[in-house]
Amino acid sequence: GGRMEVLEEKEEEEQREEELKALETSDILQDVETKVSMEQVCVPSDGPDFDWSSSDTSQLPSSYKTNSLKEKQLLHIADHFLQQYAHLCPDRKPLFLHPVNECGVEKFVSTTVRPTLLPYTELYHWDGCASFVSDYLTMEPLESPITPPSSLYSPTTVLKYQRGNCFDFSVLLCSMLIGAGYDAYCVHGYAAREICTLDETLELCPLLRKPQEVPKEGMKKSNKYRVKPPPDLQSKFELQQEAKKKAETEAAQKNKEREEEKVTEVEKPEHDPLHGLRVHAWVLVLSGKKDVPETFFINPFTGNSHSTTDEHFLGIESVWNHRNYWVNMQDCRNGCKDLIFDLGDTLRWEILLSGSSKPLQLLSDAEEEKEFSDKETDDTEKEEEDMSFDMPPSWVAPIQIYPREFEARCSEGRKVILYKKAKLEKWAPYLNGNGLVKRLTIYADLDCTEVVEVREWFKNREDMLDMREVNKQTQLTTDYFSPGHLLSLKAHTYTSLEPETEYTMEFYNAARVDGLQKRVETANEMTEYFAGRDDFLHVRYMEFGKRGKKIHLAGTRTDVNSRPIVQIKECFHRNPQRPADEDVAERIFLITEDMIQLTYHLKDKYITASKKDFFKAAEGDRKGNEMFMTPEMCITYQAGSSEKEEKLLHLYELLQELTAEEKQLKQQVRQSEAEALKILKIRENEETNVKLSVSIYNTERNEKRRQQYEAVKNTTEDELWGRGEQDLDYLAPFLIQVGHREKMTKGQALRVRDDCLTDLKHRLINKANIIQARLEKAAEELQKKDQWFQQNQNRLSAEEEDDFLTRRSETLFHIQILALRLNREKQTAPQKYLALEEKLRRDPRLAEHFSHA
Repeated sequence: GGRMEVLEEKEEEEQREEELKALETSDILQDVETKVSMEQVCVPSDGPDFDWSSSDTSQLPSSYKTNSLKEKQLLHIADHFLQQYAHLCPDRKPLFLHPVNECGVEKFVSTTVRPTLLPYTELYHWDGCASFVSDYLTMEPLESPITPPSSLYSPTTVLKYQRGNCFDFSVLLCSMLIGAGYDAYCVHGYAAREICTLDETLELCPLLRKPQEVPKEGMKKSNKYRVKPPPDLQSKFELQQEAKKKAETEAAQKNKEREEEKVTEVEKPEHDPLHGLRVHAWVLVLSGKKDVPETFFINPFTGNSHSTTDEHFLGIESVWNHRNYWVNMQDCRNGCKDLIFDLGDTLRWEILLSGSSKPLQLLSDAEEEKEFSDKETDDTEKEEEDMSFDMPPSWVAPIQIYPREFEARCSEGRKVILYKKAKLEKWAPYLNGNGLVKRLTIYADLDCTEVVEVREWFKNREDMLDMREVNKQTQLTTDYFSPGHLLSLKAHTYTSLEPETEYTMEFYNAARVDGLQKRVETANEMTEYFAGRDDFLHVRYMEFGKRGKKIHLAGTRTDVNSRPIVQIKECFHRNPQRPADEDVAERIFLITEDMIQLTYHLKDKYITASKKDFFKAAEGDRKGNEMFMTPEMCITYQAGSSEKEEKLLHLYELLQELTAEEKQLKQQVRQSEAEALKILKIRENEETNVKLSVSIYNTERNEKRRQQYEAVKNTTEDELWGRGEQDLDYLAPFLIQVGHREKMTKGQALRVRDDCLTDLKHRLINKANIIQARLEKAAEELQKKDQWFQQNQNRLSAEEEDDFLTRRSETLFHIQILALRLNREKQTAPQKYLALEEKLRRDPRLAEHFSHA
């Protein structure tokens, strides 16, 4: 039997050597390609020089360096399983069962998985775990792209050095996912070159992917009883002309599509000579646990999820978790499209340890516990090794990620990913002084030379800046802010922060008193949009004239530097409390023309609105400040009314009201201009002096808090108490009576000591007496209240009774507090007296007279 095994092994080795020789040339070429792509995209500056053999393994636990008895038994079972598998499936590649670890010890792959739930909310969900692993680790290609690695290191070592191949990535991610409650498995299989080499230069960046459109419902079926459509009154000649135009546009569209096809052909990857042979490892997540609706794959290099029918995944050899190992017996000619992931199906999936053949996803928590308890109690089947054998616990030490490492994420704090016509850069928080954590650069061409747009994301900014978009073609910048900005800013679009240039400011209107939503300004116009106002105003438009132009106006001489106001227009929503023809929809103050135009809301079933145009009298025609009203000063149109015109007095009162409104509006416009200038000035200051906010709990970065913490840590409680006492000289008032002599007689010293102690005694007694008096007074009040309640109980309502009981309980609580204080004072008074007596004994000014005592 042993000789046969040796012969079989020799045959397998010869087959492997032949395969490698046949693919040697293409393999060398591919290795070169891989190294180039790795250096460009993933590996940091020190990456290619890293040598795993220089890593220190001396400090690792004993479980890394030796195998337990149960682990040795498992390796024996695995070898026996491999012999049977090689005999039954001679055409298939050898299984990835027990590679060596970092200490050169053979370990079964399932025991390398260490389920861990880490204490970060982001890692409770699969996409948080996947993005962390893809960001934190640096990818290393396999030594040979067509064979699995000879070694598989522990997740702790992989985390320590922040690098690994696809198998290392998958084992770490699988450990985190199982710990978070997912039904996850490591997969050994085959994938396309782009997946294996982490080449995303032909992939669209996830941040640029458009959400899938919901398909529209089909047209309803025709009904023979429906109303006939009106006759077609269109011109046939016009229809012919439209048809010609349509044909021309369709031809142009076809040409465009042909050009796009040519471009896509150019963009297609070159033919891969190793297609279908490239080994890759990824993670399989089965549906069921954690409300996962559908089984899916995770590529650990990118952290992206993929459907099990994704054409980039070309086949599966085996899958494993921390409990068992399954070999795929299904045909992979069509990749993974036709695979069924029912691990309980023994025809499709050959299981290693048949004792725990029930797959995890089919067990409820209760059944799982029952199964474990059954295994513990049932010792009768121990004779049959394969049937009763359970997977030994993981040999890997607990996986730990410290907060600083979790925050830093990327190796060296920075990561660059190249996509199709885009580049994504990531940084650790606080690494950049301006708070920049992510930048996406979008290009117009595949060579990434012509920049179209730059998007930047920020964190921890005191000015609440969240994101910035810069359009490099229009030079338009848009800043987006989180709630909490000093001026309630939500977004700011501009080309320059100079005043009176074109910009748009959006605000969190709920945080503003005036309900301002948006302000848009150009060289000579300003428009403000409002929401939720009591006066129903929703738009205010202002037009300005050029400076220096002499316009004869009453209200524009206030500020020489301000632009003259030409007109102010306000639009109002419908006020349902007023009739439509009395509810103003739009009012325009034509300031340069001394004119006011009012347009009212439409009445039901009317197509014209009521209007009023006022022509104000020139200033020369007025007497003093009084205004004279004549019929020519107002033109009125009343929609649908043949009644006589409104009385002149009513129009006069309305004009006076509007004139006052106009004056206020001019002030409001100046305030809006001033606020806009203030915002621009503050934004400019925020950009030149960027400040990052640090949590008060972050003692490392918060310098002030760190110094306070260290000072408190280095100072004991006694020292702090002593410092407070040093400031207080308890002998000073009594030494004044003696006359501050350098040398005192014994009699004087005794008198000073006695006076000081007597004073303390009186103060302690007085304090206790005051508390006692307050306690007696409160008890007396309570007694009076109880007597009053007994006398008036029958006349009180339920509310009055509740009110009395509430007040009584408050008084009772006050009495209890006073009683406690009095008791405490009585207990501590002797201690305070004795403490002062001891201090006086040691006081250098009195000590010589009491040394004999």
